[in-house]
Amino acid sequence: MAASPTIVLVHGAFADAASWAPVTRLLLDQGHQVLVPPVANRSLSGDAAAIRSFVEQIDGPVLLAGHSYGGAVITVAGAAENVVGLVYVAAYALEEGESLSTLQGGFPDSDLAANLVYAPYPVEGADPGTDVSVAIDAFPAVFAAGLDHEEAEVLAVSQRPLSAVAFGEPASVAAWKTTPSWGIVASADHTINPDVERFGYERAGFRRVVEIDGPHLVMRTHPAEVAAFIADAVADLG
Repeated sequence: MAASPTIVLVHGAFADAASWAPVTRLLLDQGHQVLVPPVANRSLSGDAAAIRSFVEQIDGPVLLAGHSYGGAVITVAGAAENVVGLVYVAAYALEEGESLSTLQGGFPDSDLAANLVYAPYPVEGADPGTDVSVAIDAFPAVFAAGLDHEEAEVLAVSQRPLSAVAFGEPASVAAWKTTPSWGIVASADHTINPDVERFGYERAGFRRVVEIDGPHLVMRTHPAEVAAFIADAVADLG
């Protein structure tokens, strides 16, 4: 490949772009071009369209890396012509026509299912939507295990909810079918059943899959390993 791709890091539900901060710092220090856009967490189609638009405005090739729900987003947004690689980090690798709920439904629930909180939010000209978040007292153990407890408490009260609509919305395309892809399984994940990650990656035939003995926020607890994996994917693209 003539030009090294810009690495675009896509966050997931109950988090924001800062969830990638340790990996972002390491990749920047290595000389990579890195961008970390916000995701509205309002609908799979809307979030994917926003990330695709963001990507298509980048001059040159792009490698997309998605964490958690961000994996579903890059599965759809990755259809952009300048996307040359996809990296999934403790993420959902959806099949075309498949939703988060459908994929998760084939496996035992993680600890997340029993610790979700629902709240309405206004939608102009329509019925209110429903925001889904993680119960604040459960957040440190379920979502932020492995982090300093005081840090986890801050993340718990600043989490970015996911609209309930996103759980049932099917992926309109599966970009991994035509784009080289790699995956990290967080084997100590309490937010997504690690078997959901393994199944999605194996079904998609990813070029390389590794398991890290870390929690859902593996890019915060094991940033060096995650950054190295992404950098290796860039190198593998040639």
